[in-house]
Amino acid sequence: MVNKDWESRVAYLGPEASFTHLAAGTVFAGEWLMPYATIPECIEAVANGEVEFAVVPLENALEGSVPLTIDYLFHDVELHVSAEILSPIEQHFMVHPQQVENWQDIEMVYSHPHALAQCHKYLYYRFRGVPLEQTTSTAAAAKYVAENPSRTIAAIGNEFAAKKYGLTIVEPNIHDFHFNHTRFFVLQKKNIKLDKKGHDNSPKTTLMIKLPVDDRSGALHQVLSVFSWRQLNLSKIESRPLKTGLGNYFFIMDVLDDEQSVMMQGAKEELRALGCEVKSLGTYFTYKKE
Repeated sequence: MVNKDWESRVAYLGPEASFTHLAAGTVFAGEWLMPYATIPECIEAVANGEVEFAVVPLENALEGSVPLTIDYLFHDVELHVSAEILSPIEQHFMVHPQQVENWQDIEMVYSHPHALAQCHKYLYYRFRGVPLEQTTSTAAAAKYVAENPSRTIAAIGNEFAAKKYGLTIVEPNIHDFHFNHTRFFVLQKKNIKLDKKGHDNSPKTTLMIKLPVDDRSGALHQVLSVFSWRQLNLSKIESRPLKTGLGNYFFIMDVLDDEQSVMMQGAKEELRALGCEVKSLGTYFTYKKE
């Protein structure tokens, strides 16, 4: 039965105490937060109407974009971004309380692939040769370690996960670089900006652009010129494979303007006149988790 006191159902990459869970709580505090095991499951939950919103990771300051999120939004669903959340990331080395005395003899380390990569130097110098096991999230790693107290294993994750699953942090802040943030998208079916307290006032629009099929010389330069002469600032441009053959790509671009502005409307019209396919994910504001 749905609790009528909750405003919205919000899917997030779980289980509880994942970084995505913490990010979701920044914007949807007190609402019905529903954990899903994978990013596609979160996205499909919105597309199928199971939830109103989904919070999924998009990009990390150290490891770059999350290809699964970008590709799924381009190839598989018609959804819009209603907000983005920027969240600081701190990675800690945690074990079951029964293994605290043995933590330097760990036999396996569990975590999300991005978290393992963010702690590469630490793992290389402290646990070289120890197998690394990838999980769907850092919280899933912490939960697994908590459920296997007899094993000499560890998880990498956040402080909330350690508290949630009763683990002990034996080495805090093990990430290789301290300016570590992750960017999350809030997705929904409607193309409407989320307007809650705490966002900045600078609109951002994400476009996915496929170049003309004739693959003519200078096509990408023409696309960039569309934004340049209109003085539309691009805060990001990235290519992703189209999955149709080597050398075939689409581009994801973040433009610091509202898609309803005169300049943006003109830019999209010109892009289509050049033979490009343009998919807009919508305009949104940014929320920052402290």
